[in-house]
Amino acid sequence: MSFFQSFPVPLQSALLLVLSNVFMTFAWYGHLKNMASKPWFIAAFVSWGIALFEYLLQVPANRVGAQQMTVGQLKVMQEVISLSVFVPFAVFYLGQPFKLDYIWAALCLVGAAYFMFRA
Repeated sequence: MSFFQSFPVPLQSALLLVLSNVFMTFAWYGHLKNMASKPWFIAAFVSWGIALFEYLLQVPANRVGAQQMTVGQLKVMQEVISLSVFVPFAVFYLGQPFKLDYIWAALCLVGAAYFMFRA
């Protein structure tokens, strides 16, 4: 049994989703900083290449997670992780100002997670 497989299934899924979301966020938004002067179709092809790595992590994350979680739980967990990755990316990488709306969105996701994961 590998070291990674010794973690609980929800944690395995969450870790894979965090890594997947890092690639997803770069694929979706990284071109705004790195390729702003390039034609959109070049940025699209580069983003597709980055997105391949997202899918190579996201598909196993959902397959692992589906062993113990519902699809709804997986989706809400992915959204919480997505916002958790996006906000630091937007602030630190893209230089966007931190907005109070990020906190309100996070609180809404906490509510969504509560309702999806309550027994």
